[in-house]
Order: sequence, then C-alpha cells, then structure tokens
Amino acid sequence: MADLTPLLAIRWSPRSFDPTAELTPAEAASLLEAARWAPSADNAQPWRFALGHRDDDTWKRILVSLPDGDQRWARHAAALVLGAHTGGDPEQAGYDLGQAVAHLTVQATALGLYVHQLVRFDQARLAAELDLAAGIRPLVVVAVGRLGDPCALPADLLARETGLRRRRPLEALLLG
Repeated sequence: MADLTPLLAIRWSPRSFDPTAELTPAEAASLLEAARWAPSADNAQPWRFALGHRDDDTWKRILVSLPDGDQRWARHAAALVLGAHTGGDPEQAGYDLGQAVAHLTVQATALGLYVHQLVRFDQARLAAELDLAAGIRPLVVVAVGRLGDPCALPADLLARETGLRRRRPLEALLLG
C-alpha cells in the first residue's frame, strides 16, 4: 500500500459505539468547523447540518428516520448528524456536502472519535420532523461516538464488525 496519512489509514466505520460516551461541546464544534472549511465549488458552501446529542429531540428525530436495522446500533452513538444541502445544482451541492462530511470524518478520527455514514433513511420524514426549510435536502446521517464493545452488537452484525477491512485494489479504480 502507498504511504497514507494515519488519519486515513485507521479510519473505519464501526457499528459498535460506546452507549455511555458523550460528545463534548468542544468536539462537536471541532467537527463542524472541519466541515465548514471543506472545499466548495464557487465557495457556495451549500451544506447544512443538524446535530443531535444522544437522547435530545434532534437525535431522536434523526434516529427514527433510520431503518430499523440501523437503529439497533445507531442508538448507541453519542451524536447523530444530518448532512443536508441547499438547492441549486443538486449534483454539485451533493458533491460539496460529501467534501464537508469527509472533512468532518477525518477530524473525528483526529479526535479519537468514529463515524458511520448512512444514506438509507426516510428523507421526507426527517425533513418534516426537523421542519427543514423548502430547498434543504437531507442526504446523509452520520453517527458519531467512541468505539464500543463489538460483542454487544446483535449476532448478525458481529461478523461484519470484526471482519477484515477490505478495499478494492487500486488498479480496479483506474479507468482505461
């Protein structure tokens, strides 16, 4: 493998979160600040976030929008973050939001936190639950927290959680 910064090399998306760990205000601010400084086409910064800390109203509203299978483990995350984007070119705005979430993810790793991104959720329900303004489009939910005990996961998730992390070979990613 080519030389890779440790922040990227150790990053992974667990489902086992510590159900007692909290996200501090300084950590939350640091994650959102990292997202704020992400690259953006024409400096549009079309991303918007809703941050819910475990068991507050925003967290509960985000959690219930997730599929039941993901709620089983996401309920242990210290925070749930909705990533949304504003109108305009939806492809460009979605790309820019992806940049912001990537920056948030790397910053989380630097802080000793873990994130798991989810794109399967009830976007319409969540937009209504959070009373999002017209033109704000939910795209991703990010579970954030400290690593928990994988043995606490349901049996069907344990093997996925403890299995080897795999990526396609670099050659498979190159066109031509």
